[in-house]
Amino acid sequence: MSKKATPTSTKTATSYAPLSIAPARVLRGEHCLRDSGKEIAKLGVRPLVVGGDRTLAAISSNLEPIFTQEQLVAEFASYSPDCAESSLSRLKEMVQQHQADLIIGVGGGKALDTAKLLAYQCNLPIVTLPTSGATCAAWTALSNIYSEAGVFQYDVSLSCCPDLLILDYGLVRTAPQRTLVAGIGDAIAKWYEASVSSGESTATLLISAVQQARILRDILFQKSAIALKHPQSNEWSEVVDATVLLAGVIGGVGGADCRTVAAHAVHNGLTHLLEAHDVFHGEKVAYGILVQLRLEEMIQGNKLAASSRKQLLKFYTEIGLPKTLEDLGLADVSLARLRHAAAIATQPKSDLHRLPFAVSAEQLMAAMVSTTVDTTTVKANNLN
Repeated sequence: MSKKATPTSTKTATSYAPLSIAPARVLRGEHCLRDSGKEIAKLGVRPLVVGGDRTLAAISSNLEPIFTQEQLVAEFASYSPDCAESSLSRLKEMVQQHQADLIIGVGGGKALDTAKLLAYQCNLPIVTLPTSGATCAAWTALSNIYSEAGVFQYDVSLSCCPDLLILDYGLVRTAPQRTLVAGIGDAIAKWYEASVSSGESTATLLISAVQQARILRDILFQKSAIALKHPQSNEWSEVVDATVLLAGVIGGVGGADCRTVAAHAVHNGLTHLLEAHDVFHGEKVAYGILVQLRLEEMIQGNKLAASSRKQLLKFYTEIGLPKTLEDLGLADVSLARLRHAAAIATQPKSDLHRLPFAVSAEQLMAAMVSTTVDTTTVKANNLN
């Protein structure tokens, strides 16, 4: 019997951007940090530990026995005042002074972003040690850069995810509950943004990432309230896995085409308001999801978006996420300054324009002040 000819595709090969999907190694568990010494020592013997002032003071007693046991010569360095270019310049000098061969990032999103970018710029391995469930920064190959005043500037794609991620549930459990609530807000945004930016894609990995985002949303809907009431429960650790790990997986598999849309664009605009600087990243993003859905209602007349927004409002009330500008502590901010934030969020290169329709700053303003309304008739000219 003769062989059948193999069909030859008439399509030309497509060039894809490289994907950085996951850390090389992940350790997770209750008090797993104390057993991580050998894994850390495989990466370097002169670590520079980067974090915020309070975090470094709190974590030193956990890290120093590990360094002593593995004969590591460590130095601690604050990233303050923010994940800013000036902070990175100062930290690069400390890398040289200490002759560091490894960076260990400890803390929340900005500390980890700083440590990851520092390691990337110095061509050193990086260990991430999140101290809360507030973001997926411990996982991703991405760093956000802010000004010294905390204003979002730009983001940087890194060549790879961290070499080692240590998710110690015992350590994360010591963080204020508000940080995990914020992490839930940041993570659940994956579905609402990825389904818009990549929901119509026929590419295999993008389809996979969008569906994982849907699963992540459902996990958080089902388990968040229980987790927050019972921090010793399995649901709690599963929600932490969702906010720190699974959210990172989605960004890694989906790549740049499956990340941020209007929710994060609203966050970026709000960073230009001094009054919002004490509001957590995930809290601003969670509010941004409601704004994005409100835009879909107002501009497209999207009834599904209206239903999704009502579902989220109920969920936010249950777990304590902000639903309005007032909830964010921005009730007294003038309309002029809010318009400035909206203008930032709608500038030409903003991720907000991944929405399948055009949005003006005035339309965004109308959505921002009407996230809890029951109608879809608010018009931007009512704000003039």
